[in-house]
Amino acid sequence: MSFAITIVTEPTSRAALKTLAGDGFGDMVKVVIDVERCIMAVGAELHVDEEQVLLQHGSNQENVWGINLYPDVVGDSWIEFDSMVNIRPRQNNRTRAIQDPIIQQKIIAAVHALVKDA
Repeated sequence: MSFAITIVTEPTSRAALKTLAGDGFGDMVKVVIDVERCIMAVGAELHVDEEQVLLQHGSNQENVWGINLYPDVVGDSWIEFDSMVNIRPRQNNRTRAIQDPIIQQKIIAAVHALVKDA
């Protein structure tokens, strides 16, 4: 497996994510997304590494969430709201899953903006 973190600021494709998945986990890409800046870090073995890259590039912690993308899955179920970086009691998120439907919708909107044919 080879991992290299990339910050996505312009639309990419599912095909590019599928290639990333093939280079890493096979069917899934770990992603950390900044829902306010509409950017995402992709390509790491751990969400925490992507989170650190976004924080170093000006993101605020409260806007950064970890997800997994499954490029071969059709519909919004290709987005999995699960990551250790999402455990945030101070933001009323006490589990790995993102519990706030508003944050989930922001993530879905950002993914649609950043991934062509999402």
